[in-house]
Amino acid sequence: MQKNGFGMVSWTRRLVGLALLVLVAGAAAGEPAGVRSGYEAARWHPLHFKPAIETATDEQCLACHQDILDRRVLARSPAGVETAEALAWYQTLDTYEGAQDTLHRRHIVTPFASKVMNLSCNFCHQGSDPREEAPGSSATAVAVGSDSGFTLRKMVNPSETCLLCHGRFTYELMDGVEGPWHEVRQDFEDEETQNGCLTCHEELFRTVRHGVNYLRPQAIEDLAKSSSDVCLGCHGGRAWFRNSYPYPRHPWPDMPEEVPEWAKNRPTESKARFLVGVETQ
Repeated sequence: MQKNGFGMVSWTRRLVGLALLVLVAGAAAGEPAGVRSGYEAARWHPLHFKPAIETATDEQCLACHQDILDRRVLARSPAGVETAEALAWYQTLDTYEGAQDTLHRRHIVTPFASKVMNLSCNFCHQGSDPREEAPGSSATAVAVGSDSGFTLRKMVNPSETCLLCHGRFTYELMDGVEGPWHEVRQDFEDEETQNGCLTCHEELFRTVRHGVNYLRPQAIEDLAKSSSDVCLGCHGGRAWFRNSYPYPRHPWPDMPEEVPEWAKNRPTESKARFLVGVETQ
């Protein structure tokens, strides 16, 4: 048998033999030659990539990923802390109801989320790369900085998903608001005014809002009448980031003609994928 420079059997012959073995095994199992199936085939299914993922339904995703909604938090942490005796950070707002829950369930099936949000799987999950989970890692990978739907070692792009509802409260841009909301809310609220946000936002500023397909705008407006925690929940109350999302400034009635310095580069309409199925306000 012919040897290579290292005194080993040619790897080419070994690979050819292995390929023949796989084909024979697949034929014996009733699997057509050349057709991939099983977990590896599922990982590379077109539904996991653009453009198919943009129109994927929750039913299609949950056909394989139902466990994401079925799993629950541990009754006790690895350190021995009872879950029922601990207060999670997201439970500190009055709008959260019930015991601790998993990330996906908190965004999709918990009581308050079901009332005000209309999130689908592909709101966050817009693409992936099972090989390295890294844009720009090869000639065939999506380019760095492209609208690929994911970033380095993440299956989502946090800047276009998480940040929309988990940015900081930018009181510096608000006239008359001198600090974080938990420090100044008492200056805007009393028994008659239960939501101090509406002091300005009921009739004066940014009154055209929430017109996107991942929210339930009317439910938000109705619930916000009773508590500013409804607003704060997505506008600083659950901040994961030190920055905030640059929300588009949809024109509203009697909108001032002068654009503030901080808003001069803001878009005036939400991104196209967030407007699918939305009636014009």
